[in-house]
Amino acid sequence: MSTQLPANLSEEIVETIAEERDEPDWLRRTRLDALAALEDLEMPSVIETPGRRWTNLEELDYETLVDPLNQSDETERVAAEGAEVLDFETALSEHGDLVEERFGSVTDPRTNYLTALSTALFTTGTVIYVPEGVDAEGVTVRAEMNSRSLFSHTLVIAEANTSATILERISNGGEAATVDGDRYFSNLVEIAAGENAYVQYGSLQNLDEDVYDFTLKRGDADRYATVDWIEGNIGSRLTRSDIETELNGDSSETKIVGAFFGHDDQHFDINARVWHNGEHTTADLVTRGVLDNEARSVYEGVQDVGRDAWDTSSYQRENTLMLSDESEADASPKLIIHNHDTEASHSATVGQVDAEDLFYMTSRSIPPGTARNMLVEGFFVPVLEEVEVEELRDDIEDLILARLD
Repeated sequence: MSTQLPANLSEEIVETIAEERDEPDWLRRTRLDALAALEDLEMPSVIETPGRRWTNLEELDYETLVDPLNQSDETERVAAEGAEVLDFETALSEHGDLVEERFGSVTDPRTNYLTALSTALFTTGTVIYVPEGVDAEGVTVRAEMNSRSLFSHTLVIAEANTSATILERISNGGEAATVDGDRYFSNLVEIAAGENAYVQYGSLQNLDEDVYDFTLKRGDADRYATVDWIEGNIGSRLTRSDIETELNGDSSETKIVGAFFGHDDQHFDINARVWHNGEHTTADLVTRGVLDNEARSVYEGVQDVGRDAWDTSSYQRENTLMLSDESEADASPKLIIHNHDTEASHSATVGQVDAEDLFYMTSRSIPPGTARNMLVEGFFVPVLEEVEVEELRDDIEDLILARLD
């Protein structure tokens, strides 16, 4: 059943957003089409086990959470030599034809209810344009949310024979403390990686724990292209995170690395998906998470190998460590293989701190709390070793240590 359109949304609201930003007609029409589609679209699919639906996105009060005309953020953008890192208004002014061509080309705004809602209402975002032959290292986007709701859109266009390393951080700003009640953040990220392009996109979410967070990040990898993702989730009350790559070009590659740490009553719904469409493609999915108190997590990883995806290599592993008897976790790794010329595997584990390891450490005079924290730090090491960007790895480690303290 589709979700009803909130009463506080209308064509007039969307027109106002477009007019205030002096947007071209094609984007205004795209917004209105997304708004019109809401009544027929479903929420993102979620994992269900007998007698239980793990994430109930339909139960959120979108009419209260969504305040479309009062969105506010502070976003700092740092470019790299040869690349352009622009807010959407500037990008539409300086590269209007390119943005029109690429916007929505990787992620259909009508993918689900929440993607359409975000497309209709986004007021902030970034366009990262890497022209052919440019190496862009150290691109950063630091966003602070200062309103009840904030909708963002990020578009990365990496032309042929380019490379880019992009770091994105989202947190709450000082003005957020003046907002009473729950809040909602949404971010759609599209990466179009041209032939022989390399894009590494790292993101770290540390929102306050009264924020509901929805993100969909999807990449399109052309021939010989690589799209790598690094995702750290520490904050929010409920996070629904989807990271996806379409390996459409021959010899294209992707790696999806994720880490999360939940406590209190936080809820993480983490999803990683790869479509192997070209020949000789490679994917590696690695996720590790820790849960304490009454925190919950659910993970779904899908490796989909197409009929023409000859010589595919695809690997997936997910591990969740629970620190309390009240925490809950479920994992559902999946292989969908339509081509016999495939080497693939998947695994997932959910468990508690190893009692023998803990006993061994405490028997050597290490206090139980310290021993547990050391084991948690060690648990994250395999996934942190996959984070090649030192700055992002250090930030994730610092937040993990702060959570343990």
